[in-house]
Amino acid sequence: MSSLIYNIKHIAGILGIKNFEVQKDAIISKLVIDSRSVIDPDGSLFFALKGQRDGHGFLKDAYANGIRNFVISEAKYTRLFPDANILLVQDVLLALHTIAKYNRNQYDLKVLGITGSNGKTIVKEWLYQLLAADHNIVRSPKSFNSQIGVPLSVWEITAIHTLGIFEAGISKTDEMDALASMIKPNVGILTNVGEAHAEGFVSLKEKLLEKLKLFNDADLFIYAPEYTAGLSTDDLPGKTKFSWSKKQQADLQILFVEPIDGKNYIRADFKGIEIECLIPFSDQASVENGIICWATLLALGYTPEEADKRLEKLTRVSMRLELKNGINQCSVIDDSYSADISSLAIALDFLNLQNQHPKKTLILSDIYETGKTNRVLYTEIAALLKQKHVDRLIGIGTHISESASLFDMEASFYESTQAFIDNFPALHFNNETILVKGARRFEFERISKLIAQKVHDTVMEIDLNALAGNLQFYRSKLLPGVKVMAMVKAFSYGSGSFEIANLLQYHKVDYLAVAYTDEGISLRKAGITLPIMVMSPEPSAFDAIIRYNLEPEIYNIEILQGFIGFLKTDQYPIHLKIDTGMHRLGFEEPDLSDLLKVLTETRKVKVASVFSHLVGSEDGLHDEFTRHQIERFTAMTELISETLHYPFIRHISNTSGISRHPETQLEMVRLGIGLYGFDAALKNNTALQTVAILKTTITQIKHLKPNETVGYGRKGLLPKGGTIATVKIGYADGYSRAFGNGTGRMLIKGKLVPTVGVICMDMCMLDVTGLDVKTGDEVIVFNNELSIAQLATQIGTIPYEILTNVSQRVKRVYFYE
Repeated sequence: MSSLIYNIKHIAGILGIKNFEVQKDAIISKLVIDSRSVIDPDGSLFFALKGQRDGHGFLKDAYANGIRNFVISEAKYTRLFPDANILLVQDVLLALHTIAKYNRNQYDLKVLGITGSNGKTIVKEWLYQLLAADHNIVRSPKSFNSQIGVPLSVWEITAIHTLGIFEAGISKTDEMDALASMIKPNVGILTNVGEAHAEGFVSLKEKLLEKLKLFNDADLFIYAPEYTAGLSTDDLPGKTKFSWSKKQQADLQILFVEPIDGKNYIRADFKGIEIECLIPFSDQASVENGIICWATLLALGYTPEEADKRLEKLTRVSMRLELKNGINQCSVIDDSYSADISSLAIALDFLNLQNQHPKKTLILSDIYETGKTNRVLYTEIAALLKQKHVDRLIGIGTHISESASLFDMEASFYESTQAFIDNFPALHFNNETILVKGARRFEFERISKLIAQKVHDTVMEIDLNALAGNLQFYRSKLLPGVKVMAMVKAFSYGSGSFEIANLLQYHKVDYLAVAYTDEGISLRKAGITLPIMVMSPEPSAFDAIIRYNLEPEIYNIEILQGFIGFLKTDQYPIHLKIDTGMHRLGFEEPDLSDLLKVLTETRKVKVASVFSHLVGSEDGLHDEFTRHQIERFTAMTELISETLHYPFIRHISNTSGISRHPETQLEMVRLGIGLYGFDAALKNNTALQTVAILKTTITQIKHLKPNETVGYGRKGLLPKGGTIATVKIGYADGYSRAFGNGTGRMLIKGKLVPTVGVICMDMCMLDVTGLDVKTGDEVIVFNNELSIAQLATQIGTIPYEILTNVSQRVKRVYFYE
């Protein structure tokens, strides 16, 4: 059958909307849930979803971006755009599910459904690599596996596809039924069931049973019995079952796994015979994901020989965009391992998020397997680049080069990656953001190496998705209308400057706060347009504050009068700091009469906000004092309000205040360390994601004899001898001397190893006795397993200090999915 064409009236019928009047005929090809992520506005249907943010608040933005078709649930918006098609439904998310489910039911194709706690996306991408030679495959883009991601993925099924591979992720009970009805897998694959995303379940068994609902109607179920403990075979879904195991009898019984030159050789028993395969990766997670793919190929009927041949050719999957510094004051977004329309749109949105350079450049390869002619494909891409405000295109490949006339912008084209590299000395990159987006066969990593600054072996990786997730976690706790001021002082707690601010601006926080004027100036120069409060506005910087449209915190009469005396315009926004118990900075109650007298006698300033700082919001021991602070703050702000006769924002709640004291939200909250994954009010930081990973490498291995010493002062002693690894991080990088002599631990190949001797300026030594390690191996200083909180405990400090102490000479690399 041919692919269905959905016009707007057809969509209305699917949703059961009667007497629908078409304002403008439209063929719907794209389902959109973000007003900023628009590829084809004429063919887009915007869903005003209600979640942590209400999509109805972005209808005007979507309309401004050219969309004229909307699904909404609030009747008051039906006449907002007279020339648009408005579909009014009871539940917008249910409408999205209904349309996706309808599309899935129109096509009879084999579908592989994947769920589990970890590894879903990698298994999906590897199965795509393994099966692409035999099928035209539609699959979830990136990790689209949620109540929103799944319908957007299933909508992409057309008549050209012979196989679908979709992943499903859940965070609580009663979510999987909806995903199962849309995916309808013939083959079910369970990766594993662990503690990840377990907060919404009362037990691991409940979580397992909920996940297994995806496979209730599957013909074939592939699993490891280790992850279905407590259930009998009869309790498991699937008309046919195929098991794999490292520990017990199974259809694919793993006999042993042997590391060989960065790969893993695996032998197994299958139908009474020994078979083998080679997984081209060394880490344990990749080995398990590879075995799951091996089991899937065998269960689908591939011979052991063919499965081994394909598995050996697996390539690493990079699901994240990587933002790093480039040559000649450029920023480089490295997405050099895949190229398709969906992921290109995501990457371009991330490119648009970057405001630190005036020019945006895209290096793009040919895109394959779209089912479209080159003219249709590259016409669509040209329109997308224009819509996303790309200034310069460098196209690489024969197909995009032949389509050069379609691109109305600064553009150059090369037949191959090598041709680009040969011409590189003649090309000029300067003060621009460069997105590198290429299909794997083009080996664009060679280009990334040319235009990116060499990264020191010690790097801190910042997961921007995790930071955005933490922001949404705290937003979910706020009452409607409460604003968010995000704290980005101290180099965003050591995590970055414009890189963090750009993301926060994209996610529409209301204010940013910095400690000093120069931090605010850097953000303005990087294109940040959000209001920025400066918490320590020194008088010598008043001129710069005004020139860069920054807003000072005013904490005493002298600063206020000095600033007023400097101003030449009226109504300049200021923020008043009230001292309710911190006793650090701020106006106290006896100061209010003088403060209000000055404020009522001038028009030069206008109070944008009044705020204070909770002293012990994270600790129940201080709850009475917290209530006392709130009472004082309320009384003082009421007096200020009565005198000023105009509204201003009040804010006193910090990260832990949001978690423990909802009554302190007022008109705005200040979110600081919680953005970066730490909240002393939350047990074990439950529900927060790890944002930063600090890693380094081994420089040299040494074998010591008994009683030989290590490092300065002969402080490090190995009485029985052993093996020492010197690693490239020291106190100049922010790894404190307090971690020396075994106090600190680092992770190498999943094993915790202690420091030996004192910490040097640029390096330190670890005891790796008994471990199979070599020069160049990766060493984890902190991550989600070895947390910053653990490091803080080791030396008797707080996570703030660990994070902010990481030196700026340690390169930051930013990842975004």
